[in-house]
Amino acid sequence: MISLDNRLKTAFELCRTGLVSADVGTDHARLAAALALERSVKVYASDINEGPLEAARRTIEEYGVKNVELVRSDGLENIPYADDVVICGMGGELIAEIVEKCRFTNENTRFIIQPMTKADHLRKRLYSLGFELLEERTAEHSGKIYTVMLWRFSGVSREISETEALCGKNRNRKYLEGIAQKLIKNAERMSASENCAEQAAKLRENAAAILKMAEEHK
Repeated sequence: MISLDNRLKTAFELCRTGLVSADVGTDHARLAAALALERSVKVYASDINEGPLEAARRTIEEYGVKNVELVRSDGLENIPYADDVVICGMGGELIAEIVEKCRFTNENTRFIIQPMTKADHLRKRLYSLGFELLEERTAEHSGKIYTVMLWRFSGVSREISETEALCGKNRNRKYLEGIAQKLIKNAERMSASENCAEQAAKLRENAAAILKMAEEHK
């Protein structure tokens, strides 16, 4: 087994076996190599820049992987098809844009996603586009806690509450407490302005609801 950090290992565990996968923004291609060797029939490993693709080539050669195709691509633009699409380590807004532009999405396509920022925006956008969040798992890496999401296209668009946008299906106590603390800090900064008092109160209200949820999932 190729060594993966906890974020990539969690994404790997959510991928299915024997299908075509795409590792978007592959960087060093360790995840792509692991998927090729232990999960997929074929893996497309893509990046928008040639530098990461060169690092990816070295990884593929090091492990003697035969079923990885390296593709220079802006998101999924040059990926012909994949059953499982993995996007890790990007901002939530960029990930949402990449998923929205996917040409081959159908009800059997799965998107395994690990956002670095703006997870709330990502959840809102994908739900509005008709995607369904199936599962979330927590991954701890370098002292930080990340969430890894599994999505499918259902065709049913819906709006979600602010709490659902912030937390999704992740019920890990540390993850929830981290979100609540960020809301509280933002509320404290806003409290200095009279114009933001109502918004600050709303943030505190959301933080309290999330802390209560965290207590319920000790």
